[in-house]
Amino acid sequence: MANAQRDYYEVLGVPRDADEKAIKKAFRELALRYHPDRNKDPGAEERFKEIAEAYAVLSDPKKRAQYDARGFPGVAGFSAEDLFGGIDFGEIFGGRGFDFGFDFGEGGLFERFFGRRRARRPQGENIEIDLVVPLERVLIGGKETVSFASLTECASCHGSGAKPGTSPRTCDSCRGTGRYAKSHREGGVIFQEITTCRVCAGRGKVIDTPCVECKGLGEVEKTETLTVKIPIGFEEGMALRIQGRGYPSKDPGGTKGDLYVVLRTALHPRFERRGENLSRTETIEVADAVLGKKLELKTLDDIVKVTIPPGTQPGTLLRLRGKGLPEFGGKGRGDLYLSIQVHIPEKLSPEEQRLYRSLQSIERKIERS
Repeated sequence: MANAQRDYYEVLGVPRDADEKAIKKAFRELALRYHPDRNKDPGAEERFKEIAEAYAVLSDPKKRAQYDARGFPGVAGFSAEDLFGGIDFGEIFGGRGFDFGFDFGEGGLFERFFGRRRARRPQGENIEIDLVVPLERVLIGGKETVSFASLTECASCHGSGAKPGTSPRTCDSCRGTGRYAKSHREGGVIFQEITTCRVCAGRGKVIDTPCVECKGLGEVEKTETLTVKIPIGFEEGMALRIQGRGYPSKDPGGTKGDLYVVLRTALHPRFERRGENLSRTETIEVADAVLGKKLELKTLDDIVKVTIPPGTQPGTLLRLRGKGLPEFGGKGRGDLYLSIQVHIPEKLSPEEQRLYRSLQSIERKIERS
């Protein structure tokens, strides 16, 4: 059974009288959250397509009027060109999408999701690497340097794979096609079976004397270094896409794949990250738990005063609003949660023992009264 199409206003989470600014803001926040270049959850791609389609209709006054009057039939029949041709995604995202490697541009969005009919050259494989980033970088953003192994044309043979001074020759077995075609007739139908040439492995050429440097591959591995921009408030596992920095295409005239830099947050000695929130365990003495205490706590960017109320129990959770991490793509900030633990002394001085016994005696008198 096909899923029912959701109301466009519901998709963006805006009221039916929302103005252009509210619609653009809702689309921007949702698109940043669900864009498949960084959200790898199942269903993220379909959710993004739904969001983009809703925005394409509601951001256009004429299409929105047709939708308001007649519902989905009022906007049926529009092609991808009709829906998205006039939208400047770079303007909506203020350039941020492109800085982060998210494919908000016309070629990427049209071709990947909405079937823009445009020939594409064969692309090489993508490279994916992890980048562990300090927690402070989530707070302020900035730049980090990454190193990764890639392939480049062999300088010795200039990519031919043959020893300098020699050249690959056309495969005699497949006559340079890289494949065999075998036909047979069944009834009135002719079937053709195509298989890869085993002599040249589909390359169409044979290298009799391979290049020593690349061992006949035509490519050598090299380490590349690249500086990437880390967005403020990036989410754990977010992938930055850098176009054309992946592996070369195996097909002549093809393009390089892309590089995906997956951001991971480094462990921090004082705080644990939970989305945009931070958590920390603070241990206090028994007397401070009973009588209360004021303490100074160093956060990621300043020093705050925290009041431990009298009678605080072990495991009490204190919330410091706005002392967490920035929300990605938004203006808000998460909270810092302090889990209060009470230190029970294992060894007591004679004076401490006397005081605790005195306290114990008082408590027993209270229990008997």
